[in-house]
Amino acid sequence: MKRTLLAIVLLGFLAPYAYSNGVGIIDAQNAVYLRLDSSSVKVSVLSQISITTTTQYFTNTHAGTLVKYAFPLSESASATQLRYMLNGNWYYAGVAGTSQDTTLPGGGTPDANLISYLGGTPLYYSIPDTIQQDSSIAVELTYVELLPYSFGNVDYSYPADYHLIQSTSIDVQRFEFHLSSPRTIDSIKVMSGQVVDMLVTYGDSAIVRIVLHESAANSNYLVRYSLNAHELGLFAFSSELPDTLVPDSLGNGFLTFIAEPDPSATTETISKVFTLIIDRSGSMTGTKIDQAKAAATFIVNNLNEGDRFNLIDFDDVITCFRPGHVLYTPQTRDSALAYIASLYARNMTSISGAFSAAVPQFAAANDSTANIIIFLTDGQPTWDITDINQLVPFVDSLIIRTETNIYLFCFGIGDDANQQLLSLLSSQNRGFAQFLGDDELYSTITNFYMSIRNPVLLDSHIAFDPPVISETFPDSLPNLYKGKQMIVAGRYSLPQTVKVTLSGTALGHAVNYSYNIPLSDSQVVNYQFLPKVWAKQKIEALLIRYYAAASGSEQAIALKNQIVALSQAYGVISPFTSFKGSGGGTGVVEVKSHRPPISGAASFELMGNYPNPFNPSTSIRLRLNTNYTGNIDIRIYNVLGQLVRTLHLQVSGPGVYDVYWDGLSWNGKSLPSGIYLYAVDFKNTILVGKMNLLK
Repeated sequence: MKRTLLAIVLLGFLAPYAYSNGVGIIDAQNAVYLRLDSSSVKVSVLSQISITTTTQYFTNTHAGTLVKYAFPLSESASATQLRYMLNGNWYYAGVAGTSQDTTLPGGGTPDANLISYLGGTPLYYSIPDTIQQDSSIAVELTYVELLPYSFGNVDYSYPADYHLIQSTSIDVQRFEFHLSSPRTIDSIKVMSGQVVDMLVTYGDSAIVRIVLHESAANSNYLVRYSLNAHELGLFAFSSELPDTLVPDSLGNGFLTFIAEPDPSATTETISKVFTLIIDRSGSMTGTKIDQAKAAATFIVNNLNEGDRFNLIDFDDVITCFRPGHVLYTPQTRDSALAYIASLYARNMTSISGAFSAAVPQFAAANDSTANIIIFLTDGQPTWDITDINQLVPFVDSLIIRTETNIYLFCFGIGDDANQQLLSLLSSQNRGFAQFLGDDELYSTITNFYMSIRNPVLLDSHIAFDPPVISETFPDSLPNLYKGKQMIVAGRYSLPQTVKVTLSGTALGHAVNYSYNIPLSDSQVVNYQFLPKVWAKQKIEALLIRYYAAASGSEQAIALKNQIVALSQAYGVISPFTSFKGSGGGTGVVEVKSHRPPISGAASFELMGNYPNPFNPSTSIRLRLNTNYTGNIDIRIYNVLGQLVRTLHLQVSGPGVYDVYWDGLSWNGKSLPSGIYLYAVDFKNTILVGKMNLLK
């Protein structure tokens, strides 16, 4: 399973990886789980940004017990909300400022099928209530993801193969996929083979629906769609939130834009100076060295005319295909292929020696070419410089002395790869680190190489006129490549039309791309994901700085505290935070106003719901004017006076709070259009509001 430490925003480098149904774990060692009765996956995609809400309905067929929920969340996705329904009521988990508890119920060694199913980066949540025998519980998880993109093609993957956990059939499996795009949707297909109940496209939007009854959960969902290749440029999405929904002073506006250069055959691409460094130490024996050689063969066969290249292979002895970079020709290609075929694994691991041979060769290059190193290794440095605190500055100093921009991409293979080392090397040299299973090297490297084969803009920078946009992430922009995209998230304080200029170099000349984008002056309901995307991007930027800081230093501690605060304020889980407990509902951002209570005011005030009318969801807002910590119940009635739902809100002192209602009844059924009343009973006061569900 891939374990990506440093996410990037140049989409399409990596294939989508596993998402699937969560597991209610009773005894991990003996494979005792809640029975999965049904599942529902609802996906909303804007262009290439997806919000997935996945709900599993379980029954406990064993004695009453506490349960731990586990979900095989991919590292490229960020969890934004978790809640569970018990006895007809939904309870929302809070975001705690501590890393998640990865211990599993039952003790001992967990069942191998469970570990295989959950993958490398599962999300865990300890349900705080006892689940009684024969009772049911629903668990719902929401996460945001930037989908893989390549030359207009986008894949959304939800592998729902549950057979390792449960072999019996599932009552109902429902999958709904809603897509909208500013570019024309040329096609959309379900690639996974299920019978499709609905697949329609309207040009700029599309819907896919799959419903399976009394079927085993042993097949995946894969939707592939293609966006028009001629409708390119920069597409921006913005929304301005009310003061009460913004937990900082960086501005009420949130912006995300997607930029893509022209991928046509006539677009000039920049020649590469390219080095592939291959670890051939003894631990690479077998599948790993075979895949490394196959990946190297693929790359050499797909270099472009005008490229220059070299191959470096190392254990404790360093060898080179050529003393320096050579022009790619049929003759040098064939010689390189024969060289690759002769490689075999042996001896120790001298990473410093490999870079000492590879980096100085770039001194003959210049910044009119894309200067790229791909580094493949499966182990720790065991020869020459072995201390990370010395090795990283050593490599950086080699690169600085070349006086050339070098883009370094590191791929760690297997569990022994030094994640901190490779992450630091990449992040400080305009690249990223990717960590792979033993059998994932060939497919990942070949996909990655094809995505960087044709660079069109180097040393990318961004400017805004007027300068009302700030806090943009990633703070170091990637290169732009033919058929690939750049996604940038930022903040703004003053809505207006802004000129966005992307600049860099191409073929030795300065290049600028300018676009005018309007910044919204109001809250756009369909763009509720924008604060989450911005927070996700900023957390990832801070993580890069955290990993670069000395462990335990004041700088590392300050960065960690900043990540925790950001994670809690915006409800985006980080490596240092987790879902815990249960309590109040959340809207887009779970925050409280820090305004002082109004003197002499009532203990609380209803502030209405937004949007109203609504479909399918709304947020009910109230202001608390007293120092009370605990739960407040919000009861929802239909016009006949029948109670259809009770929401629970966790409060902690004066402030403005939101509670989210998804328009469903207590048993998860969709309610019809009509007028609904919400009532809050607190401190001997009952206040009632009215809202309109309009479908």
